[in-house]
Amino acid sequence: MSTAAAPPSLTLHRPAVPAAARASAAAPGNTAHLSNLDKLFRNRGAAVESATPATAVEPVVGARTRRRQHPLLRLPSFLARARGEALREDPAAPAMSPRRLERLLQPVAPDGPSPRGNIAAAWRRLHGEDGWRGLLDPLHPDLRREIVRYGEFVDAAYGAFLSCPDAEPGHRARVPLPAAAYRVTAPLFATSSVGLPTWLAAAACAAQRTSLVGYVAVCDSPAEVRRMGRRDIVIALRGTCTVLEWAENVRAGLVPATDSNADASPDASKAKVECGFWNIYKTAGDRSPSLSEMVVSEVRRLLDQYKGEEVSITVTGHSLGAALAVLIADELAGGVARRAKAPVAVFSFGGPRVGNRAFAARVEARGARVLRVVNAHDVVPRFPPSLPLPGYADVGRELRLDSRASPFLRPDADAACCHDLEAYIHLVDGFLGSHCPFRDNAKRSILRLVKNQGGNVKQLYMSKAKDMRIQLDGGADMPGSMLGRVDMPGAASTVVECVH
Repeated sequence: MSTAAAPPSLTLHRPAVPAAARASAAAPGNTAHLSNLDKLFRNRGAAVESATPATAVEPVVGARTRRRQHPLLRLPSFLARARGEALREDPAAPAMSPRRLERLLQPVAPDGPSPRGNIAAAWRRLHGEDGWRGLLDPLHPDLRREIVRYGEFVDAAYGAFLSCPDAEPGHRARVPLPAAAYRVTAPLFATSSVGLPTWLAAAACAAQRTSLVGYVAVCDSPAEVRRMGRRDIVIALRGTCTVLEWAENVRAGLVPATDSNADASPDASKAKVECGFWNIYKTAGDRSPSLSEMVVSEVRRLLDQYKGEEVSITVTGHSLGAALAVLIADELAGGVARRAKAPVAVFSFGGPRVGNRAFAARVEARGARVLRVVNAHDVVPRFPPSLPLPGYADVGRELRLDSRASPFLRPDADAACCHDLEAYIHLVDGFLGSHCPFRDNAKRSILRLVKNQGGNVKQLYMSKAKDMRIQLDGGADMPGSMLGRVDMPGAASTVVECVH
């Protein structure tokens, strides 16, 4: 990991390249990129498996599912458990009726998801107006439902990318929205500033520099607007999916976080953020503006469209998307949102540290509220480390979860599982408080968790899934998905033009 901050002038701009040269040196699309990564890590898994004595352990049910996943979507595979590796089973698995277990293995609960009541009178508190004071431990039921809902928006951002990894400005992209009450208004693209040599840019290990990273959506259902007490604008962002994005992730030097809203105070110039995150946020593509420009432009347009209404702005993301969410909230809260008097809140999942203490103070001073959902066993929120990189600080409030509290996950779940988005949503759905057991009346299906993290789910539930003949190998029941997503019945799906 780099420890020196690269000058912004060297990291945010690339030399002009003639169009013909760009075409000849263009990297292959993300589809080929992800396919080659899959082959690479499948081969590694086969090598590990062949080196393991045949008598060591029995094969884990659902191991084929883990081979179907693209490890760079969350963490490198060397942090994940190898196929056939011995696992420590928890002898204290809770007793559960077969009927309840069957219900939890359905795509959705037979009687629907947990009900959502009217939050019109309390939406500002749930949105972080007072820093979620008194709502986190124990976790307020309405806030739990809001966090789960925003986590599903992030999952839709992953789904949009994986349904069309090669999407570029001007193409179409399908966003599998979790709620029909929202409408996607704009796709969002992020561009890596990493410049590869010509010979490497044309190799299959590279990926396109500009990729679909998320979307902007707005609630346009009158009934939902009344229930929530305002019109909600959502900005959802996925995590790292390509090698170029990983290359940006490890550029841990701090650079000045200057924007058009920079304050005149001396302390404003002290705000610094991680070099790689800032580059992804501010770098423009060959045919698209920067992520920063896209977000500000679209949010400004929506605020003008709904001028005079009660409007909130919610930014949500996972991993890399969580870091970008904080940068977006900082810029919006200091600019267009402040002028429109629209509150800005961040719900982040497994996000790394973004900047120094001065940046964290600026985010708070501008009025953006940040709730960081963190798994105690996830390594990503601990990075970049404060040592040997002094200056990094956490932003906002923390909702601390523990994957070992789940009755469904193994107590020795690997690092990839501890950082998995679906695992995060599962933990939020079952969280009551720091000194309380997992919620026994949680209704969220564990089917997607079983498909995504089969090797980390307790054998009892994997065996039950096998008895129910649930397909775990990423076959026909997961069309077009490299994540093993389970599309929920009735979920909305929006096709948007990727135009900016």
